[in-house]
Amino acid sequence: MKIKKLIVALIALALTPSVSFAAPKAEVLHWWTGGGEAKALKVLQDDFAAQNGVWLDMPVSGGGGDAAMQTLKARIVANDAPAAAQIKGPTIQEYDEEGVVAPYNIDAVAQKEGWDNLLSKQVASHMKCDDGKAYCAAPVNIHRIDWIWANKKVLDSNGIKMPSTWAEFNAAADKLQAKGIIPLAHGSQPWQDATVFEAVALGIGGNDFYRKAFVELDPATLGGSTMAKVFDQMRKLKGYTDAGSPGRDWNIATGMVMEGKAAFQIMGDWAKGEFSANNQAPGKDYICAPTPSNNGYLYNVDSFIFFKVKGKEKVEGQKLLASLMMGKNFQKVFNIYKGSIPARLDVSMDEFDMCAKKSNADLKTAASKGGLLPSFAHGMALKLAQKGAIQDVVTEHFNSTMSSSDAAKKLAAAVKASL
Repeated sequence: MKIKKLIVALIALALTPSVSFAAPKAEVLHWWTGGGEAKALKVLQDDFAAQNGVWLDMPVSGGGGDAAMQTLKARIVANDAPAAAQIKGPTIQEYDEEGVVAPYNIDAVAQKEGWDNLLSKQVASHMKCDDGKAYCAAPVNIHRIDWIWANKKVLDSNGIKMPSTWAEFNAAADKLQAKGIIPLAHGSQPWQDATVFEAVALGIGGNDFYRKAFVELDPATLGGSTMAKVFDQMRKLKGYTDAGSPGRDWNIATGMVMEGKAAFQIMGDWAKGEFSANNQAPGKDYICAPTPSNNGYLYNVDSFIFFKVKGKEKVEGQKLLASLMMGKNFQKVFNIYKGSIPARLDVSMDEFDMCAKKSNADLKTAASKGGLLPSFAHGMALKLAQKGAIQDVVTEHFNSTMSSSDAAKKLAAAVKASL
């Protein structure tokens, strides 16, 4: 009798239609191809695989994300958007306006996990679509843009301290250059020129000047005498670079500082990921300090936007990705590798290095004093058209003999034409 029942059960099981449990799947477009960046991204890839997710990698190197954004735009025009793409600032809302974003795919995750309580209002506002009603992107970090990195041995052997004013920087650079040392490691690509430019603008013009120029796009500020002074300092910095600067990738410039071939680099804190990947320590091998300013802090939030996709496995892949990106341990480990600080407010800084701890402390100070400002060079302050207009003038001036006053006038005109 038992054997008969077993046979019947086996026959019933064989006749039951099979149910397919497709693994969560996500094609992810990004531009993290450098050593420290790639190591940080692998943390997310490994976490995704551990949850049985299938990660389809689409790296697009070059241009500080500019090349990736061009690729993304082409994919969207072809109605072939990836499940997730690295993105920043107002571009998130621009894609939402085009109707290609899927905010409610991940907003349920955000509500369940309480993202509103885990993020500052300033960061959360960048991540929301549908007029701020729903999360459509997930933040993985906060980068500080306005950093100077220096080779400690080069500075010590030449009796130079980290500069706290632009005049001090120029004096140090002049001294180094006279001894045959490259003062400033730089890759003269448009986005790198703009990175240096906004740090100089913050220091020379101040917080209110920066806000009026690169957040409010005030014409008088963009074309005025203070902006001309910013271009004056950019011209001096150009003179401190070497002949191999044009077209150089940022991480190669970081390598010049690590190897002692150059003294300084002005770059966001992803540069620290390169130092760390080469087993160099702050205070011992290199020095980190903010570029000269009055409690200013230029920030960039790396985030991933989630597009409309077909197929349950792709939607589930998006939900899994979003949850992992906002995971407490992931935000700690990822940012230690990346050189940035966590977007989550409740992650302990105990295991972070002195540069990250300073970044975190300075962010809080800047926020209390009105100096916490979005980076225009890294897509946090402006739409792509206005960012591109400013960047084009900056890099044209940096690589020509254009006068500072003409550059300021051209800057105001270019922004006006882009609106």
